[in-house]
Parts: sequence; structure tokens; C-alpha cells
Amino acid sequence: MEKSDQYLPTLTRIADALERLAPRPPQKLELDSGDAFVWHADGGWLEPIHKINRVELQLLKGINRQTDLLFDNTRRFSDGFPANNALLWGARGTGKSSLVKAVHAEINAKTPGSLALVEIHREDIPSLPKLLSILRSAQRQFLLFCDDLSFDSQDDTYKSLKGVLEGGIEGRPDNVLFYATSNRRHLMARDMIENERSTAIHTSEAVEEKVSLSDRFGLWLGFHNCDQDTYFAIVDGYVERFGLSDPNIDVRAEAIEWTVTRGSRSGRVAWQYIQDLAGRLGKRLDQE
Repeated sequence: MEKSDQYLPTLTRIADALERLAPRPPQKLELDSGDAFVWHADGGWLEPIHKINRVELQLLKGINRQTDLLFDNTRRFSDGFPANNALLWGARGTGKSSLVKAVHAEINAKTPGSLALVEIHREDIPSLPKLLSILRSAQRQFLLFCDDLSFDSQDDTYKSLKGVLEGGIEGRPDNVLFYATSNRRHLMARDMIENERSTAIHTSEAVEEKVSLSDRFGLWLGFHNCDQDTYFAIVDGYVERFGLSDPNIDVRAEAIEWTVTRGSRSGRVAWQYIQDLAGRLGKRLDQE
């Protein structure tokens, strides 16, 4: 046996190991393969999502004004007309992200395939320029969505977001609109803003630098905790939609008890109660 043959198994193992360590080849981006995608910044690819976790638009109660404004803004954009980036801010569990996904579904129900929803995670905001360069060349409209967007005192990625939304040389592509949800109106904690006032040499400039991020959103929609009547309307809507009526169950009494155990009253709390009720009744909550 030749001496080189002795090393062949070892060299083969080394080659296989190097191949496993090498970066994956870029995924082919099929932007017409679905109506919803999740952006993966590490690999620079868009994962198609064929079943979106969402609530039907007619089941969202107590936010009629917010629904009308966001739907009209989104419809204009899907039709190719100018529209504003939107910031949906307010109390947790009040339907902010549910509204975005429901409006997207409603638009596509009226005009199939007209609007693609792309979710970007908050930690991937620095990769926005790369994502926009991909979407810019596509022949369809994209609704870019970031859920629970906020920044802390050690985070300066908000600067890149400001530039992407309006301030960059290229600007936001005409076929991309940016929607974000947040518990904070200015996307930053109050103590973070107050700290700037107390420590900066030019306090007004420092504060303006941080709070001006929310100014990049032309449409602000506030969400607040619902009252009891609205909470009942949400629960009743779910009960009717999924056929959860039972003469042996006082739904409203149980729903109120559920809010007490949760310490809040919101659409999210109503949905959690409905899941419990459906489970006890042995019924599924299929929305498709």
C-alpha cells in the first residue's frame, strides 16, 4: 500500500469536518412563496410561514378607532399609495400585535397575495439595511413588523433604526412599510429619558436624540386596558365564534374570576380564559 493511502481516511475526516464548519450556502429567497415570513439575520434569509398565529379581525373588540386607522393606512399601502410607518403602543395584552396580523389577513382576503408580512425580531434590528436591500428589488408590497420593540440605556441600535426609517441616503423602499408594537410611547423607559436630562451636558439635545425615534412613525395608535363591558364583549365573541356555550357554565362569572386571578383585564386575559374553557369542554380553537 502506498504511503499516501495511509493518510486518506484521516484526510477525508478532516475534509468532512471542515465542510461541516463552513457557513451554510445562502438560502434561495422565494419572496412569492407565501404571504408571511420571518427574517433570520444570522443566515440572511426569509423563512416562509404558512400558518400565522392570529385572531380574526371581527373578534377584536374595543379598538374600533385603532382598527379603522390602521386598516386604512395598510390598504393604501397595499394599493401602492403613500402610507405612514405605524407605532402601536400601550398596555400589554390589549391587541396591538393581534391587530397588525388581523389587518394583514383582511387585506389579503380582499386582494390575495397583495401584501406580505415580514417579522423581524427586536435583536435583529441592526440587520435592517440588509433586509431592506433584499425587499427593495422585489415586485410586491411588504409590511415589516417588529413586536415588542423597546430599548434600554445601554442599547444604541435605535440609531440604526432611525436612519432606516427615514434618515438614510436611500430611505425606506417604496414597497416596504414598518409597523412596531411597544409598551412605551417613546420606545424607551422613562428613567432612561430622565437619566439623560440629569447627566447630559446639553440635556435638551440628548433627550431629543432618544425620543425623536418615535417621530419617525407617522401614525401613533394608543391602546389601553378595556373596561368590563368590553371585556365581556371579547369573551362573548369568542364563545359564539367557537361554539363554547354550555348551560352548566356561567361564562361571565368565570371570566370575571379569571381576571381576578390574573390581576388584569384585557383581550389577552380573555383569550387565556377561552383556552381554558375550550379545553374543559373538549373543543378545538381552529380559526382556519
